[in-house]
Amino acid sequence: MPTNDAIRGRAARNALTIAAYAAVFGVSFGVLATSADLSVAQTCALSLLVFAGGAQFAVVGVLAAGGATAAAVVSGLLLNSRYLAFGMVVTPFLRGSVARRALGAQLLTDESAALALAEPDAREAVRTYWVTGVVLYLVWNAGTLVGALVGEAIGDPATLGLDAALPAAFLALLVPLLRDRPRRVAALAGAGLALLLTPVTPPGVPILAAALGGLAGLRVPGGTRDAR
Repeated sequence: MPTNDAIRGRAARNALTIAAYAAVFGVSFGVLATSADLSVAQTCALSLLVFAGGAQFAVVGVLAAGGATAAAVVSGLLLNSRYLAFGMVVTPFLRGSVARRALGAQLLTDESAALALAEPDAREAVRTYWVTGVVLYLVWNAGTLVGALVGEAIGDPATLGLDAALPAAFLALLVPLLRDRPRRVAALAGAGLALLLTPVTPPGVPILAAALGGLAGLRVPGGTRDAR
Protein backbone atom coordinates (compact mmCIF):
# COMPACT_ATOMS: atom_id res chain seq x y z
CA MET A 1 0.00 0.00 0.00
CA PRO A 2 1.54 3.36 -1.00
CA THR A 3 2.63 5.69 1.79
CA ASN A 4 1.31 9.23 2.22
CA ASP A 5 4.61 10.62 0.92
CA ALA A 6 4.34 8.45 -2.20
CA ILE A 7 0.76 9.59 -2.77
CA ARG A 8 1.71 13.24 -2.37
CA GLY A 9 4.68 12.81 -4.69
CA ARG A 10 2.48 11.23 -7.36
CA ALA A 11 -0.08 14.02 -7.04
CA ALA A 12 2.65 16.65 -7.37
CA ARG A 13 4.11 14.98 -10.46
CA ASN A 14 0.68 14.75 -12.07
CA ALA A 15 -0.03 18.42 -11.34
CA LEU A 16 3.32 19.53 -12.79
CA THR A 17 2.87 17.40 -15.92
CA ILE A 18 -0.54 18.94 -16.54
CA ALA A 19 0.84 22.39 -15.80
CA ALA A 20 3.47 21.96 -18.52
CA TYR A 21 0.95 21.51 -21.32
CA ALA A 22 -1.37 24.10 -19.76
CA ALA A 23 1.42 26.64 -20.13
CA VAL A 24 1.81 25.83 -23.83
CA PHE A 25 -1.92 26.11 -24.47
CA GLY A 26 -2.09 29.30 -22.40
CA VAL A 27 0.55 30.93 -24.60
CA SER A 28 -1.28 29.75 -27.73
CA PHE A 29 -4.55 31.16 -26.42
CA GLY A 30 -2.96 34.53 -25.67
CA VAL A 31 -1.51 34.79 -29.19
CA LEU A 32 -4.77 33.78 -30.88
CA ALA A 33 -6.92 36.04 -28.72
CA THR A 34 -4.93 39.16 -29.56
CA SER A 35 -4.98 38.17 -33.23
CA ALA A 36 -8.80 38.14 -32.94
CA ASP A 37 -8.61 41.83 -31.93
CA LEU A 38 -8.88 41.33 -28.18
CA SER A 39 -6.59 43.59 -26.19
CA VAL A 40 -4.00 42.21 -23.78
CA ALA A 41 -6.23 43.27 -20.86
CA GLN A 42 -9.31 41.61 -22.37
CA THR A 43 -7.37 38.43 -23.11
CA CYS A 44 -6.01 38.20 -19.57
CA ALA A 45 -9.43 38.99 -18.07
CA LEU A 46 -10.96 36.14 -20.05
CA SER A 47 -8.46 33.67 -18.58
CA LEU A 48 -8.73 35.09 -15.07
CA LEU A 49 -12.54 35.03 -14.99
CA VAL A 50 -13.47 32.11 -17.24
CA PHE A 51 -10.48 29.78 -16.72
CA ALA A 52 -11.69 27.11 -19.14
CA GLY A 53 -9.41 26.30 -22.04
CA GLY A 54 -11.92 24.73 -24.41
CA ALA A 55 -14.52 27.43 -23.86
CA GLN A 56 -11.95 30.20 -24.28
CA PHE A 57 -10.64 28.72 -27.54
CA ALA A 58 -14.24 28.42 -28.77
CA VAL A 59 -14.94 32.09 -28.02
CA VAL A 60 -11.79 33.22 -29.79
CA GLY A 61 -12.46 30.91 -32.73
CA VAL A 62 -15.91 32.40 -33.30
CA LEU A 63 -14.65 35.98 -32.97
CA ALA A 64 -11.66 35.32 -35.25
CA ALA A 65 -14.01 33.99 -37.92
CA GLY A 66 -16.09 37.18 -37.74
CA GLY A 67 -18.92 35.69 -35.67
CA ALA A 68 -21.16 37.67 -33.35
CA THR A 69 -20.28 38.11 -29.69
CA ALA A 70 -23.50 36.34 -28.70
CA ALA A 71 -22.56 33.26 -30.74
CA ALA A 72 -19.11 33.25 -29.13
CA VAL A 73 -20.58 33.43 -25.62
CA VAL A 74 -23.13 30.69 -26.29
CA SER A 75 -20.40 28.44 -27.72
CA GLY A 76 -18.36 28.85 -24.55
CA LEU A 77 -21.36 28.21 -22.33
CA LEU A 78 -22.23 25.02 -24.20
CA LEU A 79 -18.72 23.67 -23.76
CA ASN A 80 -18.75 24.55 -20.06
CA SER A 81 -22.17 23.02 -19.37
CA ARG A 82 -20.47 19.76 -18.34
CA TYR A 83 -19.23 21.50 -15.20
CA LEU A 84 -22.77 21.47 -13.83
CA ALA A 85 -22.37 17.74 -13.29
CA PHE A 86 -18.74 18.07 -12.23
CA GLY A 87 -19.75 20.60 -9.59
CA MET A 88 -21.97 18.07 -7.86
CA VAL A 89 -19.27 15.39 -7.97
CA VAL A 90 -16.56 17.56 -6.39
CA THR A 91 -18.78 18.99 -3.65
CA PRO A 92 -16.93 16.99 -0.93
CA PHE A 93 -13.73 18.86 -1.82
CA LEU A 94 -15.32 22.28 -1.34
CA ARG A 95 -16.45 22.23 2.26
CA GLY A 96 -16.22 25.47 4.23
CA SER A 97 -17.30 29.07 3.90
CA VAL A 98 -19.06 30.55 0.91
CA ALA A 99 -15.82 32.28 -0.12
CA ARG A 100 -13.87 29.02 0.06
CA ARG A 101 -16.49 27.19 -1.99
CA ALA A 102 -16.59 29.98 -4.58
CA LEU A 103 -12.80 29.84 -4.94
CA GLY A 104 -12.92 26.06 -5.24
CA ALA A 105 -15.57 26.31 -7.94
CA GLN A 106 -13.37 28.71 -9.90
CA LEU A 107 -10.53 26.15 -9.77
CA LEU A 108 -12.72 23.35 -11.14
CA THR A 109 -11.25 21.85 -14.30
CA ASP A 110 -11.37 18.45 -15.95
CA GLU A 111 -7.86 17.79 -14.62
CA SER A 112 -8.36 18.91 -11.01
CA ALA A 113 -11.57 16.88 -10.76
CA ALA A 114 -10.09 13.76 -12.41
CA LEU A 115 -6.92 13.68 -10.30
CA ALA A 116 -8.82 14.30 -7.07
CA LEU A 117 -11.43 11.64 -7.78
CA ALA A 118 -8.67 9.14 -8.52
CA GLU A 119 -7.27 9.46 -4.98
CA PRO A 120 -8.54 6.74 -2.60
CA ASP A 121 -7.80 8.76 0.54
CA ALA A 122 -10.33 11.53 1.20
CA ARG A 123 -7.85 14.00 2.67
CA GLU A 124 -5.36 13.48 -0.14
CA ALA A 125 -8.19 13.89 -2.65
CA VAL A 126 -8.99 17.32 -1.22
CA ARG A 127 -5.30 18.27 -1.22
CA THR A 128 -4.90 17.08 -4.82
CA TYR A 129 -7.93 19.05 -5.97
CA TRP A 130 -6.69 22.31 -4.52
CA VAL A 131 -3.02 21.90 -5.47
CA THR A 132 -3.87 20.96 -9.05
CA GLY A 133 -6.41 23.76 -9.37
CA VAL A 134 -4.10 26.46 -8.02
CA VAL A 135 -1.10 25.33 -10.09
CA LEU A 136 -3.16 25.19 -13.29
CA TYR A 137 -4.73 28.59 -12.61
CA LEU A 138 -1.38 30.29 -12.10
CA VAL A 139 0.31 28.60 -15.06
CA TRP A 140 -2.62 29.11 -17.45
CA ASN A 141 -2.86 32.81 -16.65
CA ALA A 142 0.90 33.33 -16.84
CA GLY A 143 0.92 31.60 -20.23
CA THR A 144 -1.99 33.75 -21.40
CA LEU A 145 -0.15 36.94 -20.46
CA VAL A 146 3.03 35.85 -22.27
CA GLY A 147 1.05 34.80 -25.34
CA ALA A 148 -0.96 38.03 -25.40
CA LEU A 149 2.21 40.14 -25.27
CA VAL A 150 3.85 38.03 -27.98
CA GLY A 151 0.72 38.10 -30.12
CA GLU A 152 0.46 41.87 -29.87
CA ALA A 153 4.09 42.14 -30.94
CA ILE A 154 3.93 39.82 -33.98
CA GLY A 155 0.50 40.93 -35.23
CA ASP A 156 -0.72 38.28 -37.66
CA PRO A 157 -0.07 34.79 -36.16
CA ALA A 158 -0.06 33.31 -39.67
CA THR A 159 3.39 34.80 -40.21
CA LEU A 160 4.78 32.23 -37.75
CA GLY A 161 2.29 29.49 -38.51
CA LEU A 162 0.53 30.05 -35.16
CA ASP A 163 -2.86 30.27 -36.84
CA ALA A 164 -2.79 26.46 -36.86
CA ALA A 165 -2.65 26.44 -33.05
CA LEU A 166 -6.42 26.84 -32.67
CA PRO A 167 -7.47 23.66 -34.52
CA ALA A 168 -4.47 21.84 -33.04
CA ALA A 169 -5.52 22.83 -29.54
CA PHE A 170 -9.07 21.59 -30.10
CA LEU A 171 -7.76 18.27 -31.41
CA ALA A 172 -5.44 17.92 -28.42
CA LEU A 173 -8.37 18.57 -26.07
CA LEU A 174 -10.63 16.19 -27.96
CA VAL A 175 -8.45 13.12 -28.51
CA PRO A 176 -8.12 12.06 -24.83
CA LEU A 177 -11.91 12.13 -24.49
CA LEU A 178 -12.57 9.62 -27.29
CA ARG A 179 -12.29 6.60 -25.04
CA ASP A 180 -15.51 4.84 -25.96
CA ARG A 181 -17.98 4.45 -28.79
CA PRO A 182 -20.61 7.03 -27.69
CA ARG A 183 -17.98 9.76 -27.46
CA ARG A 184 -16.54 8.89 -30.85
CA VAL A 185 -20.02 8.98 -32.40
CA ALA A 186 -20.72 12.33 -30.75
CA ALA A 187 -17.43 13.76 -32.05
CA LEU A 188 -18.04 12.53 -35.60
CA ALA A 189 -21.62 13.82 -35.59
CA GLY A 190 -20.51 17.23 -34.36
CA ALA A 191 -17.71 17.42 -36.93
CA GLY A 192 -20.10 16.43 -39.71
CA LEU A 193 -22.60 19.13 -38.75
CA ALA A 194 -19.86 21.76 -38.61
CA LEU A 195 -18.48 20.79 -42.04
CA LEU A 196 -21.92 20.86 -43.63
CA LEU A 197 -22.87 24.23 -42.19
CA THR A 198 -19.59 26.11 -42.54
CA PRO A 199 -20.06 27.06 -46.22
CA VAL A 200 -23.70 28.16 -45.83
CA THR A 201 -24.09 29.76 -42.37
CA PRO A 202 -22.58 32.77 -40.58
CA PRO A 203 -19.43 32.26 -38.46
CA GLY A 204 -20.22 30.78 -35.07
CA VAL A 205 -23.31 28.86 -36.15
CA PRO A 206 -21.37 25.69 -37.13
CA ILE A 207 -19.77 25.56 -33.68
CA LEU A 208 -23.14 25.93 -31.97
CA ALA A 209 -24.66 23.24 -34.19
CA ALA A 210 -21.72 20.92 -33.58
CA ALA A 211 -22.64 20.85 -29.91
CA LEU A 212 -25.80 19.01 -30.95
CA GLY A 213 -23.56 16.14 -32.01
CA GLY A 214 -23.28 15.29 -28.34
CA LEU A 215 -26.92 14.23 -28.39
CA ALA A 216 -26.03 11.46 -30.83
CA GLY A 217 -23.73 9.92 -28.28
CA LEU A 218 -26.54 9.63 -25.74
CA ARG A 219 -28.30 7.05 -27.88
CA VAL A 220 -25.30 4.83 -28.55
CA PRO A 221 -24.64 1.91 -26.17
CA GLY A 222 -21.17 0.84 -25.16
CA GLY A 223 -19.97 3.73 -23.01
CA THR A 224 -17.51 3.19 -20.20
CA ARG A 225 -17.30 4.98 -16.93
CA ASP A 226 -14.17 6.82 -15.89
CA ALA A 227 -12.99 9.16 -13.18
CA ARG A 228 -13.95 12.26 -15.09
